[in-house]
Formats: sequence, structure tokens, C-alpha cells
Amino acid sequence: MSFFRDLLESVVPTAYAEEPVEDVEVEQPEDAPEEEVSEETVEEEEEDDEDDDEDDEEEEETADPLDTLREECTKTAACKPFDHHFHECIERVTKEQEEPDYEHKHYKEDCIEEFFHLQHCVNDCVAPRLFNRLK
Repeated sequence: MSFFRDLLESVVPTAYAEEPVEDVEVEQPEDAPEEEVSEETVEEEEEDDEDDDEDDEEEEETADPLDTLREECTKTAACKPFDHHFHECIERVTKEQEEPDYEHKHYKEDCIEEFFHLQHCVNDCVAPRLFNRLK
């Protein structure tokens, strides 16, 4: 009979609701003294907080090498034309958006193609330099 029960349970699984959890209050003995915070511990905690702030400032100062490399590569001779076309397109689109009938225009230009060309050039320039710095 056990075989049939196992077969039936594998085809039609049964889920049981969880039993309610009883809340048990933890009582502290009356003899236990409560922790008193002294001025020394407060001062020590403040000093630790100041040390943590200094560490955070040091971490913030380190620049991401990827960002600096992207800026450098954007200014290279290979990527300068793509950067020029991208910024030219942004100016053109911005002027077009300021026109009164812009919302009703059938075709609205965007600079996605120029952006992708620029990013492709920058990524090709950055990749070998970045991995050499990370090693």
C-alpha cells in the first residue's frame, strides 16, 4: 500500500500549512545589571566614526581608471571625428526641439547612431589599455 501512496503523492503533492508559532517572551533576571554607557565609550565611538570618515574620503579620491581612459581616448585622433559628429548632432537636435512645431513633426532625429560610433571607437581604444593597468 505504501507504493501506491508514494505514487499518488508524487502525482498530487500535498502541502501542509505551517503551524502557528508561539511567541515566547524572554525574561531577563532582575539581578542582571543594565548596561551603562560611560563617557569614555561614547568618545571612543566618536573617534572610530571620524576614522571611518577619513577612510571614506580616501576611497572617494581614487578615480576610476575607466573614466580617465575614456576621456583620453575621446581626445585621440582616431575618435575625434566621431566625437565631433556626436556633438554636432546634439546641437542640431537641441535646436530642432526648440522649434514650436517639434511635437507634431513626423520624423524626430536622435543621435543614437553617432553615439554608438563614438562608443565603439572609445571602447576599442580603452580595452587594451585598461586591462594592462588592471593586471
